[in-house]
Amino acid sequence: MESPSQQAMRGALANLGPMLPLLTELGELFAAAGHELALVGGPVRDAFLGRTSPDFDFTTSARPEQIEAILRPWAETTWDVGRAYGTIGALRGNTTFEVTTYRADAYDRVTRKPVVAFGDNLHDDLHRRDFTVNAMALRLPELTFVDPYDGYDALQKRRLRTPAPPEVSFGDDPLRMMRAARFAAQLGFDLAADAAEAMQAMAGSIEIVSAERVRDELSKLLLAPWPRRGLGLLVDSGLADHVLPELPALQLEIDEHHRHKDVYEHTLTVVEQAIELEGPPGSDPAQVPGPDLILRLAALLHDVGKPATRRFERGGGVSFHHHEIVGAKLTRARLRSLRYDKETVSAVSRLVELHLRFHGYGDGQWTDSAVRRYVTDAGDLLPRLHRLTRADSTTRNQRKARRLAATYDELEVRIEHLLAAEELGKVRPELDGTEIGELLGIPPGPLVGRAYKFLLGLRLDEGVVGPEVARERLLAWWAEQPESRP
Repeated sequence: MESPSQQAMRGALANLGPMLPLLTELGELFAAAGHELALVGGPVRDAFLGRTSPDFDFTTSARPEQIEAILRPWAETTWDVGRAYGTIGALRGNTTFEVTTYRADAYDRVTRKPVVAFGDNLHDDLHRRDFTVNAMALRLPELTFVDPYDGYDALQKRRLRTPAPPEVSFGDDPLRMMRAARFAAQLGFDLAADAAEAMQAMAGSIEIVSAERVRDELSKLLLAPWPRRGLGLLVDSGLADHVLPELPALQLEIDEHHRHKDVYEHTLTVVEQAIELEGPPGSDPAQVPGPDLILRLAALLHDVGKPATRRFERGGGVSFHHHEIVGAKLTRARLRSLRYDKETVSAVSRLVELHLRFHGYGDGQWTDSAVRRYVTDAGDLLPRLHRLTRADSTTRNQRKARRLAATYDELEVRIEHLLAAEELGKVRPELDGTEIGELLGIPPGPLVGRAYKFLLGLRLDEGVVGPEVARERLLAWWAEQPESRP
């Protein structure tokens, strides 16, 4: 009778089934050349979890030049992923392979860059990995399961443990603390108690890690199925104080709309609710197909302006006037410091700035002009703004929640009607820059831009008035400008 572990191994091999012939073939090639080869890390872990890994990582006794010599005639193409670190990449069919020489790195504890040292055995290579669930291997071609640090037990218990003592592991590479939060969000696992204690004690060492690496881990965390778990770990461990201090700062604030919870808890709930409103992967952009990093970042950061704008009012109330404006500035600064690209920084900060605009809608008193401006100001971000605004309602008052939802439903209907009638997504003034210049007798430049902006405001406020009326209104505007006088 098979033991539970044997049954699990059989299941893992079944999950690797379509790839086993290719894996075995590759293992035989390395064995024929006198080298060891093992499938390692995420692909092995995911096979036990019934998940599919997009890429396959291997470790080997062969050196980089030997790896390349073995792979080149077998693969469709090979490339140098990082020869200095012992990694050669290859493509066979639609599958990407990365093969790395056994490693036995040492770290200087000042920077995160290791002093690369190649190892000579699989066990030592596994010992230097981040967590025991990623320190399992499958020797090829014989398909022997190797688990010297009880990764399978940790997998069963849904625990993140380190192969080495956690203070050693995190001291060698502080980015592993960010990875712990990311894996908590991706896998739904808990962090072992000793690792949690080490993270709290060593959180400050994350500052030696480059902003780009921190950014990548934060993005993966947010795009995972359970980002709330990872964000909570960042805050509880103290890591967020160094990489995203705006988040723990929200714990001290009481949200004036939702006094049953602080703004931090409200924010985590908004993130979850925004995710629920994403469309299925691959759906139309208007559905905001998930996982959507811009929407999730906006949900995470939408209230970061509250600590700086909190005011205690007479009678015991609390206000956060203009926190959306302050929050947009803080968001822009934080995302830039994390080296996010300009497009992401612009989109997320704009959503933070606009997230309260709907609350001026009241009971539907907005004019068509106000609706036009709402749509135009949001631009391509409108589908995300719809979802962020709806996700921002976390009230437990069901009556209030239904009223807010119904009011936003009404606004969306009005937007759809105006979009259909006026093509607001392509709204332009009724005169273009050339026509403006000819009518006013001015060359291209800032004055034409000001006139164009005036006509755009006219278009938004009054809708389509016709070219003749637009010319009359523009001439009247121009007559009031100091530049029009001799």
